[in-house]
Amino acid sequence: MKKIIAFLACVLLMTACSKDSTISHDYRCFFVFDTSLHPLPCQLTGIVGNNGLFMKVEMSQRQGVVYLHTTRNYDNAVDDVRLSTAKENQVNYSLGANNCIIIGTSSYDFVLTCFDGQCANCMENDGGTNYPLTWTNSGLRLYCAKCKRSYDVNNGVVADGEPGRQLYRYQAALDGAVLRAWN
Repeated sequence: MKKIIAFLACVLLMTACSKDSTISHDYRCFFVFDTSLHPLPCQLTGIVGNNGLFMKVEMSQRQGVVYLHTTRNYDNAVDDVRLSTAKENQVNYSLGANNCIIIGTSSYDFVLTCFDGQCANCMENDGGTNYPLTWTNSGLRLYCAKCKRSYDVNNGVVADGEPGRQLYRYQAALDGAVLRAWN
């Protein structure tokens, strides 16, 4: 009996520590955004808690200041968000395969979701990381101009075009006012 209990304890311990197999670890993702520092009309703050709203997020640095360039899914509106506090500038951001993530709340299951902003199939088949996705179908899909696939923004699966792998996915959470994505 002791051996059975010890075996079950080991199995439970191993499964509790296992990684979520749907989360990509091929490219580093680490993103932190404090919505309390950037109130509305900041587009990135506006997606929080709004099902079906997604944002394409890219980072740049100009004259030592970090900026987030965002593009909203349903109207392609863009916004540049200056991260100007000392706390924000201490973060070492990493936005996936080519400095771009897609983040928002799925209208299917109402879960905060984050995908890489590059076409997973082109990266896998052709190598490299420069296969940007663009909004299409009123922001319901992400389109790759190279392979002509469209992905459903709510779950990352191929919605149109040749069958293939789904988009690389990262963990996402809203902790109080802090929006995070990581792997």
